[in-house]
Amino acid sequence: MKNIIRKRFTSKATSEKMHRDYINEKLKSIAKIPAGEVCESLYASPAGLSSEQVELSREQNGSNIVSHGKKEPLLKKLRDAFINPFTIILFALAVVSAFTEVILAEPGDKDPTTVIIITVMVLVSGILRFVQETRSGNAAAKLSEMIRTTVCVERIETKKQEIPIEEIVVGDIIYLSAGDMIPADLRILESKDLFISQSALTGESEPIEKTSDPIRTDTPLTDMTNLAFMGSNVLSGSAKGIAAAVGNDTLLGEMAEQISAAPPETSFEKGVNSISWVLIRFMLVMVPIVFVLNGLVKSSWLHAALFAISIAIGLTPEMLPMIVTTCLAKGAVSMSKKRVIIKDLNAIQNLGSIDVLCTDKTGTLTQDKIALEYHLDIEGKEDDRILRHAFLNSYYQTGLKNLMDKAIIERTKALIERNSAFAALESNYIKVDEIPFDFERRRMSVVVEDHNGKTQMITKGAIEEMLRISSFVEYNGQVVELTEDMRRMVLAKTHELNTDGMRVLGVAQKTNPSPVGAFSSADETNMVLIGYLAFLDLPKETTADAVKALQEYGVAVKILTGDNEKVTKCICKMVGLPIEHILLGDDLDGLTDKELAGAVERTTVFAKLSPAQKARVVTALRENGHSVGYMGDGINDAAAMKASDVGISVDNAVDIAKESASVILLEKDLMVLEQGILEGRKTYANMMKYIKLTASSNFGNMFSVLAASAFLPFLPMEAIHLLLLNLIYDISCTAIPWDNVDSEFLLKPCKWDAQSVGKFMLWIGPISSVFDIALYLLMYFIICPSILGGPYHTLGTASQVLFVALFQAGWFIESMWSQTLVIHMIRTPKIPFIQSHASLPVTLLTFTGIAVLTAIPFLPFGTKIGFAPLPAVYFLWLAVIIICYMALTTVVKKLYIKRYGELL
Repeated sequence: MKNIIRKRFTSKATSEKMHRDYINEKLKSIAKIPAGEVCESLYASPAGLSSEQVELSREQNGSNIVSHGKKEPLLKKLRDAFINPFTIILFALAVVSAFTEVILAEPGDKDPTTVIIITVMVLVSGILRFVQETRSGNAAAKLSEMIRTTVCVERIETKKQEIPIEEIVVGDIIYLSAGDMIPADLRILESKDLFISQSALTGESEPIEKTSDPIRTDTPLTDMTNLAFMGSNVLSGSAKGIAAAVGNDTLLGEMAEQISAAPPETSFEKGVNSISWVLIRFMLVMVPIVFVLNGLVKSSWLHAALFAISIAIGLTPEMLPMIVTTCLAKGAVSMSKKRVIIKDLNAIQNLGSIDVLCTDKTGTLTQDKIALEYHLDIEGKEDDRILRHAFLNSYYQTGLKNLMDKAIIERTKALIERNSAFAALESNYIKVDEIPFDFERRRMSVVVEDHNGKTQMITKGAIEEMLRISSFVEYNGQVVELTEDMRRMVLAKTHELNTDGMRVLGVAQKTNPSPVGAFSSADETNMVLIGYLAFLDLPKETTADAVKALQEYGVAVKILTGDNEKVTKCICKMVGLPIEHILLGDDLDGLTDKELAGAVERTTVFAKLSPAQKARVVTALRENGHSVGYMGDGINDAAAMKASDVGISVDNAVDIAKESASVILLEKDLMVLEQGILEGRKTYANMMKYIKLTASSNFGNMFSVLAASAFLPFLPMEAIHLLLLNLIYDISCTAIPWDNVDSEFLLKPCKWDAQSVGKFMLWIGPISSVFDIALYLLMYFIICPSILGGPYHTLGTASQVLFVALFQAGWFIESMWSQTLVIHMIRTPKIPFIQSHASLPVTLLTFTGIAVLTAIPFLPFGTKIGFAPLPAVYFLWLAVIIICYMALTTVVKKLYIKRYGELL
């Protein structure tokens, strides 16, 4: 049966992949044919579709709705919230206790207290988790919200009309203008100065010009300049296109499918579940032994069953859901004060556990703002004349002013007040003509005229193109011929700047070009190359400090970007991130999963990556055993965020990135990442304190009970005593989320290790049993007989009852003292109260718990539940036992740390 199910799922996955491959090939094929033939290939016409054709297309190709990632039913969310190892244990114990203490008990002995306590714990745990899951955003739903708008289409019956975006079908003729969001994956049929931003999809900050020209070479889908993709938007110009893919078949739909899939289990969830199963295994061993042993020795199987339930409850850290939630909530509140939104409480601990941070470059490490770093002459010397020419070119062009144009204008205006040579630039010239930028020429030209009537053509563009149209260069103040030596010098200087991560443009000029009306791209010849412009995408001010802090705290930083490797290398150098190895997206595709597993360990920069490749890198790191955080700000980062242990986004991210992230930084100060990691590690430390302390202490107590059951003629403690002891102890532990954490602990990532809990229980737990047994012997052979005048078996019934009451009160108090004081012993590798202090809330609550529980045997309530007041001599002996207990615990703690290298 399992094989059949597996085959069905495999078949479905294979079918979906084949369909995706088919859609991609379809898009690539129509990108390669002339615009006039595209309509015929999609069974459409330039005049649009008829109503019958619309219905047929919708039936064959689907609706324009991204349907991946629909919300789970409410009942399923409720079920998932209440089903986990701890709640199953507690629920089972509640059922058994209901039978033994309520349903099958005598009318006067019915006591639902245990059932009520356990049921409340189950409800609190489940409700907290349900609320948390419900608040988590739905990334795929956010994708749909992004594209709820109308679009102008042309159809045969109605001509041009505005229709809701979801009504678009394959074959629809669509009109675009500046500000429009692309409503489907389109093939451009006609365009005029069309520039589209694909940054949210690809991570590339530069706008892309789209044309109707067929593609003649094989390039990645998103690089095809005659295809426009759903979710990108029009910055300038206008166009006419035809819908080639809609809904789930679009590139955006593919991303929605990736991020709507169930996220992988995080290190936090794995850790909690693994620890749960360790405790379950101990319980499965201990509880049946206690039940059988007490049933045989005491001859009361019902009593033995009640006591066994108490043992099971004692081995279960009942307050774990509450302690964990409180720890996480405290961390979230602390981070909110630093303007950080924690959408998923688990993300706090996951932040502390990450040992690898993968981050996109644009908008996260950088400002997503290009700055003009240098304006140089041919020799590479700073020259304001180059900047003046560049300003005239950028300022007077009427097309889309890209980030580099804005950087040139901004730099020039900053100099106008300080440099008279720039003061009259705007007023001394008028624009005569221009040739807009296009991707075929990779340059743009402007013709300006000064007050004297002199006309000048100024061109800027890619260095290779500028060399191709230039016959001369300006060198040492002279216009000389562009020789091969000069060409090599220009290329060498450009390469030097590129190596520093800068984008380089060339600037050329030509005096008195063709007159107005006759001016064309044919005039872009025999020009004089006068210099270079070097641009840099600057890192955020706090990035270098953040990278340094992360490295100090044991977090490796890896860059996963869609940008090129040269620019990325420069950014890494500027923020102090050493580069061990660079891997490009094309090379990554050639690696098997096994080869990639090795490559991700030695690679610092992954460049020119697609969204799927980013997610693959993150997955490979996690499969290598790393806890991975991913920081990004675009749709192209959403899949990688989903694949990571914790997704982090920034203030200026697109909505889908924010929705996919668990942590959102509202301020641009990346140093809050350091604070988040520290909060996460504090949260982990305090959770582990509770788990290890409670598990080892309870294990020690239960081991003591097991030993007592073998030789005592009575129970060392009644079930109600155990429940009361656990309740007061757990209340004392509620302050642990606010405990101090040693600074040394915060220096390295913390990972959940279920085996460490088991080892801790076996090392520390039996210490308390040694002194518990010592107290048994003291109470049974010395204190109780001295008060009652003889050993237990020589006394009458009334005296035996008092003997038991004294014995149980003695162990009750000693258990609380040892359990509570060990909190201070185990919370730090240092000497407690001297080298390391617990927080004030922990100190007050633990000592209050000791005082309250010590007083119970002396109160009427204590007498009612079977205790008797203890003599003063008991407390002298108790002091000796506790001092010895703390001394031995210190010794064993040091040995444990020496053996395993850590305490928590």
